[in-house]
Amino acid sequence: MRHVAAGLAALALLFIAAPVTAQKQPTFRVDVPLVNVFASVTDKAGAPIGGLTRDDFQLFEDGKLQKIAVFERDTSAPLAIVLSVDLSGSVYKDFAAEQRAAQHFAKAVLRPQDRANVVAFADSTREVTGFTGDAKRIAGGLNGLRPGAGGTAFYSSVSLSSQLLRPEHGRRVLVVISDGDNTVNDVSYQEALDEAVRDEVMVYSIIDVPVAASAGRSLAGEHAMITLAEQTGGRAYYADQASLEQIFQRVADDLRTQYQLGYYPRKRGPEEEQGGFRSIAVKMSSVANNAKYSVHNRPGYYAHATP
Repeated sequence: MRHVAAGLAALALLFIAAPVTAQKQPTFRVDVPLVNVFASVTDKAGAPIGGLTRDDFQLFEDGKLQKIAVFERDTSAPLAIVLSVDLSGSVYKDFAAEQRAAQHFAKAVLRPQDRANVVAFADSTREVTGFTGDAKRIAGGLNGLRPGAGGTAFYSSVSLSSQLLRPEHGRRVLVVISDGDNTVNDVSYQEALDEAVRDEVMVYSIIDVPVAASAGRSLAGEHAMITLAEQTGGRAYYADQASLEQIFQRVADDLRTQYQLGYYPRKRGPEEEQGGFRSIAVKMSSVANNAKYSVHNRPGYYAHATP
């Protein structure tokens, strides 16, 4: 019995002498992703304005002023561009001019870090070249296009182009040449717009006007092309054979003079909606500049709720 008592006493002394180690508390890391906004500034005539600074801009999310954490002028962010060409009968009369202008555009705008792709559509939509930094390959893809048959899958082309752009890095740009007349109903206008917004694709709409008079024109299609551009931070232009080169040059100038603004949105409280659409507004910081200039940027993004 004495031996048992002695053993218990020794064991008690061991526990008393052992240092007490505090249990390590788990740490949690909250990642707030940087939101990038690419903005173009133009004067009232539509000419791009360069040379602005961070202090010239104010940036808002859901109406609340945000701190601009990243600012780049003459952005070096890579470009991923899809040239989507309408081959349906209503616009094919201008295809030779579109072909030349698109080829010159690709040659002029592509830098070593940029990539482009060609998509063609008529009654169906298809990828032609795949993404490449080789302007000659883009030219070859455009040269190989032939007129399509049947209807016009305009919304389908926007949807497919956005999906192709989704894994690309940097600025995702869709330049679409069409009259906007959609006659193939596999994808709706809203579905095409949602796809472009979710994939952060800037749509540049080049509207091919078939005739001067309103009769024979797809006014609803033209409106859809304009709205797609406005709702994604791009631009819309009217073009004919004579002005196509000039319009493509304006698109190139716009992409060269964009500003990159980045911010970290504030963490939302548990009572606030975590996911869903969040609006973005970029404004000039001075009243005088707001009166002189127009700012073009995507109007928002879809936030993902996290546990």
